Amino acid sequence: MKLDEVCTEFIVRPSKKVEILQLDPDYTSGFKEEESKEILDLERKRLTQLQTLMYAEHQHSLLIVLQGVDTSGKDGTISHVMNGVNPLSCKAYPFKVPTPEELDHDFLWRIHKVTPAKGEIVIFNRSHYEDVLVARVHNLVPENIWNGRYELINSFERLLSEGNTKILKFFLNISKDEQKKRFLERIDDPMKNWKLSPNDFRERECWGAYMKAYEDVLNRCSTDYAPWYAVPSNKKWFRNVVISRVINDTLESLDMKFPKSSMDLKSIKID
Repeated sequence: MKLDEVCTEFIVRPSKKVEILQLDPDYTSGFKEEESKEILDLERKRLTQLQTLMYAEHQHSLLIVLQGVDTSGKDGTISHVMNGVNPLSCKAYPFKVPTPEELDHDFLWRIHKVTPAKGEIVIFNRSHYEDVLVARVHNLVPENIWNGRYELINSFERLLSEGNTKILKFFLNISKDEQKKRFLERIDDPMKNWKLSPNDFRERECWGAYMKAYEDVLNRCSTDYAPWYAVPSNKKWFRNVVISRVINDTLESLDMKFPKSSMDLKSIKID
């Protein structure tokens, strides 16, 4: 099966309900790790070209949302898939615990002010979905509040879409056993120890509640204008090639063109 066809398998269709326990986080569709480096190298070069084109045309923007449990690979996806893009028109934002100022505003305030301008790519490491994930699992707000946020999120994303922002949302699906393995690797690696916090292990105790919350996110907030992709992510190399191909195919579908020069280039003479 071609990679393009494989990628479409992971779209969460608005008309079809997803059960996370039925999704295989080890799935690679027959692709081999040794193939991935060449594929990823080609996709990075393609992304660099498409980013330049989008920046020059200045008509579209791209928002990439990365969500997943701790160790699912949000940081790794950014460093591997976006390696080589021009930082002048690509930004990444992590969303941690809201600040007092952010809590004084509606839950989308801190999100909207960092969405991409025309010509830009913006990556969210966690996102507005924390307000129907963490807020729900830990009862930070009443159920009637977080339950009403799904439609607010859909409306917000539609607003961005109508302003020519393409939205791609990736749920990095790993197993509980894989998370354990990655936690142990962080404990053993002095260069990764700093990533660990007591909260990581407290959150792991809520695995079942988080899977249910993610399931509702996928089923209630995957739309034609802002689709979710549930990407098998136990194999980091497969996650990277899938996400890079989805991004590039999406940008290519915009049929972007370089703007014409405002000068009569034939008349230019340089001594």
